[in-house]
Amino acid sequence: MLTALSIRNIVLIEALDLAFSQGLGVLTGETGAGKSILLDALGLVLGDRADSGLVRSGEEQASVTATFEFAELPQQVRDELGEAEVDLEPGEALIIRRRLKADGGSKAFVNDQPVGVALLRALAPALVELHGQHDDRGLVNPRGHRALLDRYAGADVAGVSAAWDEWRKAREELANAQEAIEQARADQDLLIAHLAELTAIEPEEGEEETLANTRIDMQKGEKLAGDLEDLRAVWDGSESPLASLRVAARKLDRIAEEHPLLAEALGALDRAVIEAGEAEEKLQAAGEALQHDPLELDRIETRLFELRALARKHNCQVDDLPEVMRTLRHKLDAIEQGDADIAGLKQSESEKHGIYRALAETLHAKRVEAARNLDEAVAAELAPLKLDAARFQTAVARQPEEKWGPQGLDTVEFLIATNPGAEFAPLGKIASGGELSRFILALKVALAEQGGAATVIFDEIDRGVGGAVASAIGDRLARLAGDGGQLLAVTHSPQVAARGRTHYMIAKSSEGTVTRTSVALLDETGRQEEIARMLSGAEITEEARAQADRLLEGV
Repeated sequence: MLTALSIRNIVLIEALDLAFSQGLGVLTGETGAGKSILLDALGLVLGDRADSGLVRSGEEQASVTATFEFAELPQQVRDELGEAEVDLEPGEALIIRRRLKADGGSKAFVNDQPVGVALLRALAPALVELHGQHDDRGLVNPRGHRALLDRYAGADVAGVSAAWDEWRKAREELANAQEAIEQARADQDLLIAHLAELTAIEPEEGEEETLANTRIDMQKGEKLAGDLEDLRAVWDGSESPLASLRVAARKLDRIAEEHPLLAEALGALDRAVIEAGEAEEKLQAAGEALQHDPLELDRIETRLFELRALARKHNCQVDDLPEVMRTLRHKLDAIEQGDADIAGLKQSESEKHGIYRALAETLHAKRVEAARNLDEAVAAELAPLKLDAARFQTAVARQPEEKWGPQGLDTVEFLIATNPGAEFAPLGKIASGGELSRFILALKVALAEQGGAATVIFDEIDRGVGGAVASAIGDRLARLAGDGGQLLAVTHSPQVAARGRTHYMIAKSSEGTVTRTSVALLDETGRQEEIARMLSGAEITEEARAQADRLLEGV
């Protein structure tokens, strides 16, 4: 609920700090004292358009800060703050501040974190519900009527919503499977041709790299063929260096024992023979690796060309061709298995459709019954509120199947007819703002519903009425506020003001050319004087005070 409102330099308000509590709070004051300024200031922190005309004359900027406290943060507030990445600790107050410059610029903050004004508008429905002369939110908005009726009926909308989700998923799975099968069948001949082409060549992973490396070696062999042949001639035959080294080693071996240096020479010669032997082996291996076979090279190049052409055709890498083959086989297998799969998905979709429809039909019947009960309950409230000629109707309209959704089969809208014989029209189309507010009050009493907002404000709901009607309005406002709710009423009626748990008086004063609006929380004596003023006018009489006492005692 709203616990504090701090205003600086808004029109006639220079500085104002107000504290609010639970129950019914009333705001009174003479016409023109500035009650609308309070509502305009509150509208700023709820995301209303920033109007530089609200900045007090001669000041550079204005600000409004509203503090809301909750035993448990409303889910909508948690969701919106979470999406905006605004941190709020459990039990922490929600503090919204809006700063407005004289040049028209504005900034918004939630718990000192800069935010966009759009977040304030998103939070507003959960924070404050305002019913006044130009009400276009709260109960007037038909988008919320279905949820209100469902709460009144105690309907299981969550079960219908879950069944809708299951049906929707089943429909999507069926549609996707049918689309895939139809596409596969349309491409079946092409799939078969592609698979035959790939099967004929049987690509293997890593094959491209192996073939490419082999081709490079063979091309090098072609280039080095002459040099290798010359080297082969040097190393082959009895006159080759290696043969000569071996002959020399055998001869030296026979005389090596004759002198240590001969033994060392033999060791060196043996090592040379070994190294020369290894060189001969490597040259032979290199010759074999670099062997140039024109037919094999042609085969390799042809294979590489075919593999790369297929890769381009299927828009993939050569190493991905085996996976392409597996995918094509899977698609062709799916065509064969498709009919059986589609039959199963159709059965599942039909079953889930049946479950959803049965639950939605039950919800529809419950809404129709609840609508009749609500109409009767609202009708019982109209006469005491001087709306006895008016009629109220909860229109529950079944929609065609293509418009069904997670909330069921229906649209719901509250309709009214203000005069006998008049056609029913949407709640928000009523001509008189005072009548609209009383209709809202009757509806809220019938719903036993404080609305989706933590704080409800009625702006001059008693306009144009008095006596017993005003008393009936005050009684219903107090009942709506109850012990745990918070309702604020801007009123000109002493009967309504007397029902308030707290009473704020708005006054305007002037000092020379400076005019200020102030708001004071009245004590019991102050309440008696203000209600007496409301009863008698400018001059407060003892009779008016006595009448004020009777009103206060009757509460």
